[in-house]
Amino acid sequence: MDALHENKMILLEGAQGALLDIDFIDFGTYPFASSTMSANSGVGAGLPPRSIYRVIGVYKAYISRLGNGPMPTALFDAVGETLRDRGHEFGAGPGRERCCGWFDAVAGRSVAQINGLDAVVITKLDVLDTLPTIKICIAYNLRGQTIYSLPATMTDLSACKPIYEEVEGWQCSTSGIRTYEELPQAAKAYLNRLEELLEKSIAMVSVSPESGKTIQIRDVC
Repeated sequence: MDALHENKMILLEGAQGALLDIDFIDFGTYPFASSTMSANSGVGAGLPPRSIYRVIGVYKAYISRLGNGPMPTALFDAVGETLRDRGHEFGAGPGRERCCGWFDAVAGRSVAQINGLDAVVITKLDVLDTLPTIKICIAYNLRGQTIYSLPATMTDLSACKPIYEEVEGWQCSTSGIRTYEELPQAAKAYLNRLEELLEKSIAMVSVSPESGKTIQIRDVC
């Protein structure tokens, strides 16, 4: 509260992904959940709601999940293994393997809307460097019907089949790149497509787990 009173910048970070939210049962994958939505951030920190003036959503360039719960774009093949191995997708402690899959723009857009995102950060773009083609889930097929937003129940989400759009991969290393202009054209096309589907601007992109290897495109504050 002293920092707030002194008009200092305060950064709050959620512990888990937005779809694991327990308080928003209609939006999160309850019961595999905790409190993660931006609306809850001030509660845990003891801050009033109006003190939260900017919300940044952090997405991986693909999707992953540890533990149970529906995940329409999950991959149980060589591509899924590539994403897991290159992304070092193993849980803390016992080292449980995370399930990996293609970027889910349906879930991503819903998360952006529910959290009121002002901008987006895309991490682990370099994990996709070796892939000749990349798929993006742009809609779901739910029992023969095409839907563009998360269904209301976990039963329906579990029944959803992804509808994919395929884009060209760049098949070269991005880990040494420091500016957006230096990124391969196919990588920039992928990011532009994510912006269109999420309906939010991308402010930053990370191309390596090492410190200082994040490309800033726009201001986030």
